Amino acid sequence: MDIQEMLFQFLGGLGIFLFGLKYMGDGLQRSAGDNLRNILNKFTSTPLRAILAGILVTVLIQSSSGTTVITVGLVSAGFMTLKQAIGVIMGANVGTTITAFIIGIDIGAYSLPILAIGALLLFFFKNPSINSMGQIIFGFGGLFYGLELMGAGMAPLEYLPEFKNLMLQLSENPFLGVFAGTGLTLVLQSSSATIGILQELYAHGSIALEGALPVLFGNNIGTTITAVLAAIGASVAAKRTAGAHVIFNLIGTILIMLVLYPFTDLIIYLGSLLNLNPEMQIAFAHGLFNITNVLIQMWFINQIAAVVTKIVPSQEAEAKYGGTSLDQTLIQSSPAMALNQAKVEINQMGELVLEEFQEMFSYYKKQDENSKKKTMELEEVVNRTDIEITEYLMLLSNVELPLHNTGDHVVMMDVTKYLERIGDHCESILKNIREASIAAKNNKKNLDSTEIEKVFYDEDLMSLFKLVQQNIEDTILAYNEDSYSLAGRVIKREKEVNQLEHAIREKYIQRLNKGVGIPSDGILFVDIVSNLERISDHTVKIAKHTLGIRYPYQSQKVLRDTAEEVAVEGVTVK
Repeated sequence: MDIQEMLFQFLGGLGIFLFGLKYMGDGLQRSAGDNLRNILNKFTSTPLRAILAGILVTVLIQSSSGTTVITVGLVSAGFMTLKQAIGVIMGANVGTTITAFIIGIDIGAYSLPILAIGALLLFFFKNPSINSMGQIIFGFGGLFYGLELMGAGMAPLEYLPEFKNLMLQLSENPFLGVFAGTGLTLVLQSSSATIGILQELYAHGSIALEGALPVLFGNNIGTTITAVLAAIGASVAAKRTAGAHVIFNLIGTILIMLVLYPFTDLIIYLGSLLNLNPEMQIAFAHGLFNITNVLIQMWFINQIAAVVTKIVPSQEAEAKYGGTSLDQTLIQSSPAMALNQAKVEINQMGELVLEEFQEMFSYYKKQDENSKKKTMELEEVVNRTDIEITEYLMLLSNVELPLHNTGDHVVMMDVTKYLERIGDHCESILKNIREASIAAKNNKKNLDSTEIEKVFYDEDLMSLFKLVQQNIEDTILAYNEDSYSLAGRVIKREKEVNQLEHAIREKYIQRLNKGVGIPSDGILFVDIVSNLERISDHTVKIAKHTLGIRYPYQSQKVLRDTAEEVAVEGVTVK
């Protein structure tokens, strides 16, 4: 027995298997694109739908760990609730059994021709869809070629006395098998790889079914480490999701271990009844275990959620204005979802900017210190959020995005900056109001209070504040909901803003000519008006991005669709 040759074949085969599995999953994910997000975002309204969504996404990307990591990110970003996420995780455990069934189909002899077909599609075609298909096929072939190498490397082990003793111990001590399966999955970071190795060992007669099944159950516990790692440093909701994954798999393993021997007899009976090969017997055992686990625990999703909520309580440190929940693991695992998560954060940034404007407006009307303090706090949060989103989008620019998402990425960079500038203008207005108030009190000409009210609390200026606030509200909602009609209203309202701004300037000049007020006060007053007009300009830029008309390169089709939809608002798109 050549130990070196065995070791090299096994490790090389394992490497090719893992590469093939990941490469196939990446190809499937590229082909699926935004469908993954849509499946998890729209079809998780009930526990059963969430489970089915988890199954489907896991089948598409061939990785329960990948689905779990994506789910943790979605919960962290506020896409779905903890209860929905638990359903998705349950479904992911069922979906991952498909890999075991694929491995159970004995097509290893055709792995090299499959690799050749995949390489042909990858290197001799430029069409992205064909390239993705080539990636899937190449990964599929690599998966089976790796299994063949692993099987050849492990075949002589059945003649090694030490290995026979180890397998005998696993058969006699099921809990040792659970620990072995957990440890192997922790090391390989792939439950599919653990099952593939187990299928090869069982096929060669190196391990009895009584020893193989506990190892199989243990790999379900080991795979939870990926979710735990993904939740480190994430929000409380993400930590709870990871905790639910651990609890679900632990409970399932404990329950099945209580009926291990009847379960083993059932698998042997099914194997003989359906004439299953050894690999397919392991696949059936894995599928039956996970389906049974889901059928039992799906009725207790509320209870699981309550348990993890107690285990991972809310932290008081999570203030109202905490940081973003951007998940950097999504950048590599699912760029399209990462982009969507960035948009969610931009919408939340928009809400912060609107709140900042409202607090600043409240300070203008009441001169209360509480509004002033809140405005300054919100400005700091907006600036910090701008930095976090911009850094995240810069990291996203380094990965390959689907073609239709590239334009969205550019728009998000712009919209983030426009929102940050609106916040800056709010801060400037706040300072102008404060300085104007101090200047009025210290006015040596001793203007009476009525004249001061006329200058700084003009009805037209109040109307301008309200118009600009309405533009902020509408443009944020329009961008969030992709509403052409709301964006059209913002553009239409901008004309009113400009006319009112001009009228206010004219009126103030007339007051100065009459000797009401002094020039130094006028500078502050004009600055307030000017900042409001610039805020409105930024809302128009965001609205134009929503309409798809901000830049000349945007398609004529978008322009036509936009023109039709905003025509009812009286807006001409040029």
